[in-house]
Amino acid sequence: MTRTLLASVALIALTSLTAHAEEKEFPAKLVQHAILPANTMIAAPADAPAHLKTSGKFTTADRKRAEGLGTVVGNDGVRKTDLSVPFDGQPMQGFSGIKAMDDGTFWSLSDNGFGSKANSSDAMLMLHHIRLNWDAGKVEPVETVFLSDPDKKAPFPIVMEGAEQRYLTGADFDVESIQPVSDGFWVGEEFGPYLLKFTRDGKLTDVIATKVGETEVKSPDNPTLVVPANPAAKMPVFNLKRSGGYEGFAMSKDGTKLYGMLEGPLFKDDGSVEKVGDLTALRVIEFDIASKVWTGRSWLYPLSAGGEAIGDFNMLDETTALVIERDNGAGTGPICADPKAPTPDCFAVAAKHKRIYKIEMTDENVGKDVRKIGYIDLMKIADPDNRKRQGGGDGFYDMPFVTIENVDRVDATHIVVGNDNNLPFSAARALNKTDDNEFVLLDVAEFLAAK
Repeated sequence: MTRTLLASVALIALTSLTAHAEEKEFPAKLVQHAILPANTMIAAPADAPAHLKTSGKFTTADRKRAEGLGTVVGNDGVRKTDLSVPFDGQPMQGFSGIKAMDDGTFWSLSDNGFGSKANSSDAMLMLHHIRLNWDAGKVEPVETVFLSDPDKKAPFPIVMEGAEQRYLTGADFDVESIQPVSDGFWVGEEFGPYLLKFTRDGKLTDVIATKVGETEVKSPDNPTLVVPANPAAKMPVFNLKRSGGYEGFAMSKDGTKLYGMLEGPLFKDDGSVEKVGDLTALRVIEFDIASKVWTGRSWLYPLSAGGEAIGDFNMLDETTALVIERDNGAGTGPICADPKAPTPDCFAVAAKHKRIYKIEMTDENVGKDVRKIGYIDLMKIADPDNRKRQGGGDGFYDMPFVTIENVDRVDATHIVVGNDNNLPFSAARALNKTDDNEFVLLDVAEFLAAK
């Protein structure tokens, strides 16, 4: 019995190592580069309450209110950045999910706000219709849709519960992924995690809890969880880490299905996480749009060695898709000698694993792992024509950001990729300068054609 078990374990490990060894790298070439400066603000709507006219008032270490504009210096760990909060207005930062439209424009969204429920009650949730002016190197806003809940669809009290205009904030939902449809938008979020539906003008119509088969998926931020009054009583159960919800949400090409990919792995009853062999695996869960129910079908996405999370997810055709996979590092140097004791003059952990994978998920591998066809490395994008506007080096461009959360196909040979700059908490281009929002157009013809 023991010998059989050990043989099985060895076979699983060998299978995992073989799969990893077969991952094929494809080239990527920088074609265009556009930048939205970090300090880009949007005025709150005229009918928004005074609380939402400024933002970032609760980003202090002790969560105490900071009333004076610009009185709290932003930081990336122990490194200070060049922007301070609170802001006058709402930052347009935090692009987390993108969808290319037929007219050459894109839809994206600002995520939760400042990183958590506790510090984002004055961060308005927004969807952005943008144009990437490649020639000028600029991100041009076309339209901003502020999200709201006028019909009280949220199954819990929102921050603006008693306000005349019930705008949604980053303390209500953590929106991370977007799929525009004819009558509005489907949005994936992380607190529940929930699948949300909004009308074209941003009104919430549906809040759908997550299920994998018969198992409910809940993060520690799920509003249905209640801590007992008695310390000796049983604590509520959740099976997903904080910020482990829907970082990616893709749509089938026929528009009938949605595929939600969790950013973090599901935890099993014994405290272990789901795996494929020795690789941590993330769930891809199928949703039927017409009936608004989870179909019960799902796949497993194994993170590669060095990968710690995914950043975005979009279908290429009925069975293949693009997925951003990343580590938690940022910056390329200088790197601190001890990552557990970083100092202001170095990056705690270097950016190494920043990739876009092409995967295949078919009817035949439902319940099993997706097939990884290959990847491109975002840390070494060829730039022979010197098209970059910042970053990189001689003959190459790189994306050493902790969070890269936007990818979609533009045409048969090109994809668009962009970062989430976590304003004002991410500085990867320089030790003490807040990251901008960068979008790039990459020529990846061989990658997109790969089978």
